[in-house]
Amino acid sequence: MDISKTLKISAAGMQAQSARMRTIAENLANADSLAETPGGEPYRRKVLTFKNELDRASGLELVHADRVIRDRSEFQKRFDPTHPAADAEGYVLAPNVNSLIEVMDMRQAQRSYEANLNVIEVSKTMILRTIDLLRG
Repeated sequence: MDISKTLKISAAGMQAQSARMRTIAENLANADSLAETPGGEPYRRKVLTFKNELDRASGLELVHADRVIRDRSEFQKRFDPTHPAADAEGYVLAPNVNSLIEVMDMRQAQRSYEANLNVIEVSKTMILRTIDLLRG
């Protein structure tokens, strides 16, 4: 495989992981958003899906962010009888965002992003060494 194809594959991976990190950041930012009205729903966690797409120009299968889906898991309940959205028993619906899971997902996305970045750096070094050999 030539180096330009390697660069395209790694760049696509970095873009996909960057989109994943944005989704995770949104989840973390809304982790404490409560429902606004009794019986209303709070923020629902989002999950990004990926898909492989054929790049016809290069003949490569590249990963891309596909779509954002909403996590259908149960909302959490918090006891806060003074909140305007509290039900008759004093509970308010809270997002189905678990910060620990989000941080773990973020670290995984970060490591994948860094791995793709390392591939680009190694490819760049190989190109520079090849040029140096051709000069010499």
